[in-house]
Order: sequence, then C-alpha cells, then structure tokens
Amino acid sequence: MTIHRGHLTMLAVCTTVLVLIALYYGRVILAPVVFALFVVAVVWPVQAALQARLPRLVALLITVVAVAVVLTGLATLIGWGFGRAARWLIADTARFQAMYQQATAWLEGHGFVVTGVFSDFFSVSWMVRTIQGIATRLQSVASFSVVALVFLILGLLEVEDTARKLRRIGSPQAGEKLVRAGATTAAKLQKYMLVRTVMSVMTGALVTAFAWAIGLPLAAEWGVIAFALNYIPFIGPFVATLAPTLFALAHFESWETMLAVFACLNLIQFVVGSYLEPRVAGSALSVSPFVVLLAVFLWSFLWGIAGAFMGVPIVIAILTVCEQYDGSRWVAALLAGEPPPDPEPTPV
Repeated sequence: MTIHRGHLTMLAVCTTVLVLIALYYGRVILAPVVFALFVVAVVWPVQAALQARLPRLVALLITVVAVAVVLTGLATLIGWGFGRAARWLIADTARFQAMYQQATAWLEGHGFVVTGVFSDFFSVSWMVRTIQGIATRLQSVASFSVVALVFLILGLLEVEDTARKLRRIGSPQAGEKLVRAGATTAAKLQKYMLVRTVMSVMTGALVTAFAWAIGLPLAAEWGVIAFALNYIPFIGPFVATLAPTLFALAHFESWETMLAVFACLNLIQFVVGSYLEPRVAGSALSVSPFVVLLAVFLWSFLWGIAGAFMGVPIVIAILTVCEQYDGSRWVAALLAGEPPPDPEPTPV
C-alpha cells in the first residue's frame, strides 16, 4: 500500500509538471481562449438580455462591440498615462542626468563603480533591442486580440447549446451539476469584476487626489495608471506605487518626501485592497492570500501579463467547481480565505 501511494504521488507530480509545460508552450492559443471564456462568463447576462429583445446576431454584434470598446478604452488609458509619464521623463532629462551623476559620484566615492555598467546599458544597441522588443510585444498583442475575438464570438453563440449538451451527459443529475457549476462560476466572476472595477476606480481617485494635494506632477496620469494596474493583484499595485514614488524623488529631490509618498500610496492600496475590498466582495470570493499570490506569479510566468490578470479568476473558477462535488469540496475549503466561524456549542 505504501509503494502504491508513492507511485500515485509521483504520477500526480509528473502529470502536474507535464500540464504546466503544455500550458507554457501552448500559451499562444490557450491564453486568448481562456481570456475569451472569461469574457463570455462576464458579459453573458448582457448578451442574454439583448437577445431576449433583439435577433441573436444583432445582440451578439452589440455585445462584441461593447466589449471591444471597453477593452480599447482601457488600453488607451494605460497608454495615455504611461505615455505622458514618458514624455515628462524625457523633458526632465537634464535633472535626471544631474541626479545620476550625483549618485554615481557618491557610489564611486564609496568603492562602487557603476559608470561602465550604465554606459553599456544605455547604448545604441540597447535602444535597438528595446524597440524590437516593443514591436514584438505589439505583434503578440494583436494576435492575442484576434484569437480572443474569434473565440469570444463562438463562445457567446454556443453558451445555450453547451448547457443543453451538458445536461445530456451521463445521468441527469451529473449534467445538471455541471451546468450549475458553470452558472455559479460565471456569477462569481461577474461579481469579481464588478468589485474589482469599483475598487480600481476608488484607488485611482484616491491616488489622483493625493498626488494633486502634494503637488506631484501628472496627478491624473498616476490615478489612471493605478486604476488600470489594480486589476492585476500584487504586481499591479506595486508598479502603480513604485512609479510615482520614483518620480516624487526626482521632482522634490528629497528622500524624506519620497518615503512619505511611498508610505501614503501603500496605505491607500492597503485600505482599499485589504480592508474595503474583502468586505465588499464577501466570503463568496474569499481566497487565501497565499493562493492569490501563487496564482498571480505562476500564471504570469506561464502566460505573461494575460496570465497575471487571469490568475485569480482561474483560481475562483477551480474552487467553485470543487465546491460542487463532495470528493473535492475539501480543496475549496482548504484554499478559501477566512473560514466560516465555528458554530457555538448548544447549551446542555
């Protein structure tokens, strides 16, 4: 029995490794497909409401156009925010060069030679590689968008047909359980995106107000960046906090002010993300912070930025399906967030 369990453990480990390898090398197709399924789950209520009043294809066209407008607007906001920050950075090149020379002189005075390192880094070949990398990334985003759009259209057309097919698989109870798991997962993903959007708007507004109050340039841009990056747990808020902190150092030329900006921005992220959001989302979306962090880094390693965004929804979907079956319910209970309170003992 011990040997048999050892074999099963090794088989499970090998299977997991093979699945992760397949996910990594299949990211060109799998990532946009999973993203399309996620969008289908989120926007299906809109599609269902429209096709109850309009022809199915007309409702599909309206839904797809609405999704494209929202995603394009979000991408435009991100590009506008980072573009404005980059232009401000280029316009203040002299100040950054002076700060760099002061830092270099201080480091070299303490035995650290950095001039050669940075001169090699900011070279013509580095600029060419950077431009090539940006072009490659834009090409991958375009291919990702096309594949996701195709599967989004097909997915919206086949939601009802897939539900009918699932009800015919095996016994009626098994099929109905699968449909119920899919509907529950979709409802949780819709609530997740609603809560995440509200919290992102709140975070962006607070960051904008704080940056404006202390006189930090590009207050609106920092708010937009914080709003957009807040959709990616941990990584997004970290970048949205670090970037304006470095700009505060360059603008105010004070380490004390930089530390104060860093502390206040982290306080905003903590209050919104760790205090308000769990109370608004409720226990239905509660996931262990360790699992959230693992999901973000694992899926970002497998699928890049798309994986970092979809890591938490994928975990929510897996845990929701596990909740529907007695044999896997312990997985959902183990990986969920705060457990429900123990029932009070009945007085004798």
